[in-house]
Amino acid sequence: MPTLLTEQQIRAALADHPHWDYRDGALTRVVQAGTFAGGIDLVARVAKVADEMNHHPDIDIRWVNITFRLSTHSEGGITTTDVELAGRIDGIVDRGQS
Repeated sequence: MPTLLTEQQIRAALADHPHWDYRDGALTRVVQAGTFAGGIDLVARVAKVADEMNHHPDIDIRWVNITFRLSTHSEGGITTTDVELAGRIDGIVDRGQS
């Protein structure tokens, strides 16, 4: 069972994830892909990891701008699982841009 984090714990966790913001009850990151197809590929890679974790982000695709929103609806906020998935998304984005 994921652990629900306090706002202070969320802010501390974001220190390790500088590309993420905490707003409207979710961890949010916007990634700009080089092309629309590249953005779709990024989403597919994130989807694979999300399925493995059984924890699925809200994803908004606007041309080359991909927005990921993480929260644990069943727990009513941000959990350790959201922070873990944020880190995994960071790794996917970093590998894709290198």
